[in-house]
Amino acid sequence: MFKWIMPVLIVIACLFGVYLLADGLPEKPKEEHLAEGTELLKITATNFEFNEGEYHVKAGTPYVLSFSNSLGTHGAEIADLNINLTKDNPRVEYTFDKPGTYEMHCSIMCGQGHSTMTAKIIVE
Repeated sequence: MFKWIMPVLIVIACLFGVYLLADGLPEKPKEEHLAEGTELLKITATNFEFNEGEYHVKAGTPYVLSFSNSLGTHGAEIADLNINLTKDNPRVEYTFDKPGTYEMHCSIMCGQGHSTMTAKIIVE
């Protein structure tokens, strides 16, 4: 008698599932507009590692540090320079004045590999 109810419910459930999957998609990346003479330093975090082990920057050059998570929930903190990049604060403008090596580590407890999630920023 009501043979059409089951296919209709299945279609509605599928459409609802597609809506839920599409609702959590990240925003489109925005174009980076930098001031004259400013460099961009992109830092991307995945599960328990940064996209590079060492980042080389020039002393005296202004940089925009841009942070993103590609997998997991992470942060990037350079304690010696008082910089903490997170999902809520993904961009910082900074000029590295003193040459040296600075350690960057994950600032958000992200799981078992959190303690080994480090990278170095080398100012030349």
